[in-house]
Amino acid sequence: MKYRIPISMLAAAIVAVAGHAGEDTAMARGAELLAPFKKNLMQALQSGLQQGPADAISACRDKAPAVAAGLSVDGVLVGRASHRLRNPDNAVPEWVSPVLESWLAPGAQAAPVVVPLPGNRTGYIEPIVTQPLCLTCHGSSLAPEIAERIAADYPEDQATGFEVGDLRGVFWAEFPSG
Repeated sequence: MKYRIPISMLAAAIVAVAGHAGEDTAMARGAELLAPFKKNLMQALQSGLQQGPADAISACRDKAPAVAAGLSVDGVLVGRASHRLRNPDNAVPEWVSPVLESWLAPGAQAAPVVVPLPGNRTGYIEPIVTQPLCLTCHGSSLAPEIAERIAADYPEDQATGFEVGDLRGVFWAEFPSG
């Protein structure tokens, strides 16, 4: 018995497979673009911590924007953001906000996401999960010198009170599609 598959179903299947492959490619590209950003941020943070936790705050404040700017070339933008900001310059981009909000819902699982953007662009978002080291500057109980430094540098800070495993924020990349 011969089976006849309507052309429209075959075309839909091809589009679905191509779309999934395109999403996989965009996912890989986004992760690739963020890798040096995350690596350089970690190196700056660890270097600052070697000088003392208060210097790590300076590393995040001063070096992170320079790292992001240095990697934001050729139509690529990278950054980090949070729902509880320390630095207002790290506000959540409009296209990232719905994903971040969905990850904050009770029981939600945060995993990297690709977002189609206008103008033949693609967005990529991945979660920043609070690690034990993060609690030095983002936990509930801060050393007095850390609390003083944060208050001096960021008088409207909202980025404390996190626990290990909490969603701390997001890394994001925006880049030309295709």
